[in-house]
Amino acid sequence: MTASEPAGRIVRVRLSSCYLPLATPISDAKVLTGRQKPMTEVAMLFAEIETADGQKGLGLSYSKRAGGPGQFAHAREIAPALLGEDASDIGRLWDKLCWAGASVGRSGLSTQAIGAFDVALWDLKARRAHLPLAKLLGAYRDSVRCYNTSGGFLHTPTDQLLVNAAASIERGIGGIKLKVGQPDGSLDLKRVEAVRKHLGDAVPIMVDANQQWDRPTAQRMCRIFEQFNLVWIEEPLDAYDHEGHAALAQQFDTPIATGEMLTSAAEHGELIRHRSADYLMPDAPRVGGITPFLKIAAQADAAGLLLAPHFAMELHIHLAAAYPREPWVEHFDWLEPLFNERIEIRGGRMLVPTRPGLGLSLSEQARSWTREQAVFEHRA
Repeated sequence: MTASEPAGRIVRVRLSSCYLPLATPISDAKVLTGRQKPMTEVAMLFAEIETADGQKGLGLSYSKRAGGPGQFAHAREIAPALLGEDASDIGRLWDKLCWAGASVGRSGLSTQAIGAFDVALWDLKARRAHLPLAKLLGAYRDSVRCYNTSGGFLHTPTDQLLVNAAASIERGIGGIKLKVGQPDGSLDLKRVEAVRKHLGDAVPIMVDANQQWDRPTAQRMCRIFEQFNLVWIEEPLDAYDHEGHAALAQQFDTPIATGEMLTSAAEHGELIRHRSADYLMPDAPRVGGITPFLKIAAQADAAGLLLAPHFAMELHIHLAAAYPREPWVEHFDWLEPLFNERIEIRGGRMLVPTRPGLGLSLSEQARSWTREQAVFEHRA
């Protein structure tokens, strides 16, 4: 750092395109209905931002099945806009990055690319304050209820499903989510019945149809599932069918959860305005990072909604801890090989890390899975 260089000035940005292989191809209802192929890898976009005084922040975004190269390409184009800027001006920098690529829109792939930068800036800010991100944001709790999803996919036979569910509860995870939405709804019913019987009435269970029901089917299945005392029924309809979700939320006792596929604060605003969910499920990387996530959370809290952020528990544990109403966090162990640190689970809850920032550093494994990098430096 030179004498004239402000300490918080951004002097270096590194982008990495990393592909995380999955041990088993993953199938949900979108695969069984022929809309998608089984998922074999997750494309991760990492942003590492460094300031003139040597402080660093780490951010991430991701894409499943397709879009990884596009996210990296867009991030590479807009990254130079950060150089020479004050890293503390996070809101202004989000707008600057958004306008740098505004011709391709303010949602979708473009904002997902911004998300990696935005998360890195918040991580950096918390590290500079020597605080965990949750504490910087204003935590309401030091642990969050968590549920497991990765053991309940549709490619998993029912007998193995029971083993996975019991193992998760034994490990200290608080709830189990099962994938449903098969073309033959009776198969969904049998799987849910089997898990409920195996775990007993006290264990929280959720189901996720991954947008694969039409309105009549959703009506029928939500009515059938009322008997199981589920925590929620997730994505029974297309992600943008606000009216359909609202009708289900009004009609049934079982809460409706949705929102993970939306890619902007504005889209979530419409979901909230229509009262389409009891549980809102924003995904910070998908909506463009922590900055828009906080806008969504403020709207959701004002509307009296519950919160259950989607995926990326390493990030969302902090954001959920800072939500006023008791939330849930989705436990996915897929991303664990990418980081040197682990999140602790105890008594059905995920403990908020006490390390500064996100409390994460990239592992050597993540570096070895990196296919492409780009580095940008500020010349004073």
